[in-house]
Amino acid sequence: MIDQALSNLGITALNPMQLAALSAAKKSDVILLSPTGSGKTLGFLLPLLNLLDEGVNTVQVMILVPSRELALQIEQVWKSMGTGFKINCCYGGHAVKIERNNLSHPPAVLVGTPGRIAFHVREENFSTDTVRTLILDEFDKALEFGFQEDMAYIIRQLPAVKKRILTSATKMEEIPEFTGVTKPVEVNFLSNVTSAPDIKQKAVISEAADKLDALFALICKIGNRATLVFCNHREAVDRISELLWYKGLEHDVFHGGMEQDDRERALLKFRNGSHRLLITTDLASRGLDIPEIEYVVHYQLPHNEEAFLHRNGRTARMNAKGTSYLMLTPDEKLPYLKQLPEIEELPEKLIHPPASPWVTLYIASGKKDKVNKVDIVGLLLKKGGLAKEDLGLIEVLDYSSYAAIKRDKIEAVVKQVKAEKIKGKKVKMEISR
Repeated sequence: MIDQALSNLGITALNPMQLAALSAAKKSDVILLSPTGSGKTLGFLLPLLNLLDEGVNTVQVMILVPSRELALQIEQVWKSMGTGFKINCCYGGHAVKIERNNLSHPPAVLVGTPGRIAFHVREENFSTDTVRTLILDEFDKALEFGFQEDMAYIIRQLPAVKKRILTSATKMEEIPEFTGVTKPVEVNFLSNVTSAPDIKQKAVISEAADKLDALFALICKIGNRATLVFCNHREAVDRISELLWYKGLEHDVFHGGMEQDDRERALLKFRNGSHRLLITTDLASRGLDIPEIEYVVHYQLPHNEEAFLHRNGRTARMNAKGTSYLMLTPDEKLPYLKQLPEIEELPEKLIHPPASPWVTLYIASGKKDKVNKVDIVGLLLKKGGLAKEDLGLIEVLDYSSYAAIKRDKIEAVVKQVKAEKIKGKKVKMEISR
């Protein structure tokens, strides 16, 4: 079954960390330590294929994660594996009614945030008696976000757990007793040389009053490349965004103060290339399904080295290369850098980066309406008159779908499909702003 899952994912070989995790999970509890972007998700999902029982029709595996986006990412990877075992996702901002309906036909694998899973446990919306495997993903981040009480409560309600897998991108001095992890095998790839990202560090020096202008100049120099700009606070994200829109630079923002739908749409447009620039807080530094990032910009310096490493971990993933820019005032020093990185000279003449060649089409229908990617491809190619090369990434959510379409074709496509139907039903379609 593992070979078939890898084939479905288009993966020909596992990396050393994933092989070690698969081997360790056969023996006992596991603590999996590996850098962000090294493939930990498969490291804990693949062992489940040896643990699930087709004859059990209740929840067998529970995966607790610190963020909604991480829960959705795990759900998507599991579905892509084509295991035949049902998975459901529970998180705040998602309708409780939908989740309750899903749980009335229990999945084999339940993934979600501690707060929402604790709610369903208290409401007895599913039986916890058959959960035999518990996975605590990005556990250190979950503690940082204050989920200890919810996690402890949930774990106390799991009487039948035989296997525990705890993952983290940092090593903790001790594992809290409430996890129930006993005599674990530690799979530690944190110092593994082959997993270390190939990142070039550079510094941009400017006076504090000129920092926003320096950022704009840097973005102009980088051009239309996938770039994350990190800030410490959501207020800074919004302030930078306002300036960039004023200067006519298309981008998106991502932080915890946004509605869930807006956050999902921002990531989606970044994944499909409609926007190549994302201004964000540390919420985007870990566990998100976002594409290969070429550049990371630390507009505000992180408070500690751990956060610095996680931000940089968004680039140079899986043996690729990347560049990390530090925006510093002339007298500013970073205590965890032994020497000042190479200084990046900013151009005097600024050339505005071109707009992305892609624009996102919103379709008001999704999985719950029995719509799939094949339906959307057929509509856009046959009725919309698109050539295959004019159609980019398509993502189908529960009640909506999004397709990347070449910018010079989007207006014509919207007119062409305006009156068309999907699955016999007329559906609203428009450019996603």
